[in-house]
Amino acid sequence: MATTPAPHPQAPPKPTWDPRDPVRPLLRPTIRIRLTLLYGGMFLIAGILLLSIIYLFTAQALSDSAAQLPFKIVKGEVQATTSLCVLPATGTVDQFNDAVSVCLRHQSDRALDDLLRRSLFALLGLSIIAFAFGYAMAGRVLSPLGRITRTARQVAGSDLSRRIELDGPDDELKELADTFDEMLERLERAFTAQQRFVANASHELRTPLAINRTLLEVHLSDPGAPVELQQLGKTLLATNERSEQLVEGLLLLARSDNQIIERKAVDLAEVAERAVDQVHAEAEAKGVEIRGERAPAVVQGNGVLLERIALNLLQNAVRYNVPEGGWVEVGTESGHGRAVLLVSNTGPVVPAYEIDNLFEPFRRLRQERTGSDKGVGLGLSIARSVARAHGGRIIAEPREGGGLVMRVTLPI
Repeated sequence: MATTPAPHPQAPPKPTWDPRDPVRPLLRPTIRIRLTLLYGGMFLIAGILLLSIIYLFTAQALSDSAAQLPFKIVKGEVQATTSLCVLPATGTVDQFNDAVSVCLRHQSDRALDDLLRRSLFALLGLSIIAFAFGYAMAGRVLSPLGRITRTARQVAGSDLSRRIELDGPDDELKELADTFDEMLERLERAFTAQQRFVANASHELRTPLAINRTLLEVHLSDPGAPVELQQLGKTLLATNERSEQLVEGLLLLARSDNQIIERKAVDLAEVAERAVDQVHAEAEAKGVEIRGERAPAVVQGNGVLLERIALNLLQNAVRYNVPEGGWVEVGTESGHGRAVLLVSNTGPVVPAYEIDNLFEPFRRLRQERTGSDKGVGLGLSIARSVARAHGGRIIAEPREGGGLVMRVTLPI
């Protein structure tokens, strides 16, 4: 006898709310409620004070008006006490009453004018107090935003370990601060993983290339090797060296994309001198003259990476130059809180619309990929990344007559 399979239990219905979202009370102290209570209370207090002052001023004006009548009775006769009140010496009762009404009207007008003047002074004083109190309260309410801004500024300086850790009521600002802290934690993990990957890749990629170079050099050192094998070994050695330069450039580009944490005083003039010494032999071989005046320009940064900027710019300026009579001018200067490294050279005419392409990895002038023995196509990309990591920038401009003017600006 066949048995029917037992029916599968039905899956529970999915909740219509997000379980990860914490349950919020209906009347939690949000910024809107706090600002509503604050400004409503301020208007209420200001209104009470203004009504009280107006009431006191009115009572005082009426008291003064009643105490200083515009006329007085002297032995059965009515005599005016002010020049604004004119009473007839003789006349009918109606004429006398009309004159007294005019005097009382003048008295009330004076009382209203005095009340208006005092009220304006009171309003001015209350306005000053209200603005000062509002400024103080606004600063107190917005102080968490200042704390968030300061933390973000410190994070922008590559201190990803900083956290806001905002205390206080569970309002929108605390929710924003907690979200920002979670984002910083994820960024810190991502950058840590990237640094670990760069270190591991540096070891894994350099080791086999170094082994290949050693084996090729050993075979090339054998005097009994055939000429064909020696020529092949030299070609393979040049290819291996190019691969090493490519790997070194990629790793340096990955490291230089981050901000510089440890900074020291570095003189750009000294950095430029070291770069000139390294490319001096290549420049002489190509008949390129290196000149320029280098004034002291001290910045805070990493000397090795800054030297890489100068070296890459100089190598490009020497390699992409005219065949005869070429020159490269290297200068440094400082002023207005900035230090400048300037490298200009003669060379082929560079269209302005192709300047931005030069800073892209593996891009060259009029070429989509690297296709010559002048480099691996990462020099300007590395220079731009290092400049950005130091809080500066690099600008390239076509030089009249051919060549480029490279300007590296760094904060002092």
